[in-house]
Amino acid sequence: MSQRLRLLGRASSINVRKVLWTLDETGLPHEHEPWGEGALSLQSPEFLALNPLGMVPVLVDGDLVLRESNTLCRYVAQRAGRKDLLPDDAGGRAQVEQWMDWQATELNNSWRYAFMGLVRQSPAHQDTALIAQGLQGWNAQMAVLEAQLQRTGAYAAGPRFTLADVVLGLSVERWLRTPQQQRPVFEAIAAYHARLCERPAFLRHGANGLP
Repeated sequence: MSQRLRLLGRASSINVRKVLWTLDETGLPHEHEPWGEGALSLQSPEFLALNPLGMVPVLVDGDLVLRESNTLCRYVAQRAGRKDLLPDDAGGRAQVEQWMDWQATELNNSWRYAFMGLVRQSPAHQDTALIAQGLQGWNAQMAVLEAQLQRTGAYAAGPRFTLADVVLGLSVERWLRTPQQQRPVFEAIAAYHARLCERPAFLRHGANGLP
């Protein structure tokens, strides 16, 4: 497969930015179509034929159509032959994927209510007690990442940058940009974020003002 990839989804979506960052890191030729903005409706027959869930991102590679952002990141890294981002040995790959799966499940589930209330200003998420409870749970999950980064001294899965850091780097950026009265001081996360800011692709897609 030598054709250019098509990535469908608005860049305001954190899940789309995961894939954009991965594509940027690999240098794979691609086209980005901002579905979910303007006339590019996610409920259009054209888009629903690609993803009946009506959600972004979607990646099109010839006749192959894929969804789910972490899966797309894995596919892009493997298609590019980037074993540094996603090792091909079982143990190394599992160490990366366990942190990607944790991000998609435990971490994501912890921030939703607080983020929707404080950043998105959703009318359905304005219960102050639930926001406080959400922040407490979110910070507890971030403490898990803090402990891991203290152990590795560098990145989520070990001493080298991997796909785990793409998905977690965006999560860290979101946590840092969400207002809190008493944000925990996590020195390893702060150093990690500074390390990510040395990567041009992160500055373009991760630290671009969008939480």
